Amino acid sequence: MNIYLEKVDNNKKDILYRLLEYSLFEESLNDGNDMNEDATFSYDDFDSYFENSNKIAFFIKEETNKLLGFVMISNNIENCINEFMIIPKYRRKKIGKKVAFECFNMYKGIWKVSPSYGSDLAYNFWDNVIKEYTNNNYEYKDETFIFNMR
Repeated sequence: MNIYLEKVDNNKKDILYRLLEYSLFEESLNDGNDMNEDATFSYDDFDSYFENSNKIAFFIKEETNKLLGFVMISNNIENCINEFMIIPKYRRKKIGKKVAFECFNMYKGIWKVSPSYGSDLAYNFWDNVIKEYTNNNYEYKDETFIFNMR
């Protein structure tokens, strides 16, 4: 399956937010995040992905333009994958690994990736991906994977 990243523009940020809410709902099983009174999950930093040049969000798409998920990255002093989701139907097809590798290749330097709190699946995914990408040259400290790709 050929995949690509499409930068999320202002006119599609509502689509990203719906996907993000689904991801926050899924993560709430482990991280204790609660819905608001209006049955939504808040993400205080969301608008900064459209106002700040150091933050960027991408849709993950298949060559037919089918939406497969999203990734939200900040690249200040170090690079961070802040949010990452593959729609469940498309998981376990190496899509997440391809996307992670593409993100790591886009932004060189120090990377910090924190798996979803309390999720063994997220930890195992990132451990395997980062181990392969870095040839086992990374550190895991304070629930965060840290590596430098120059």
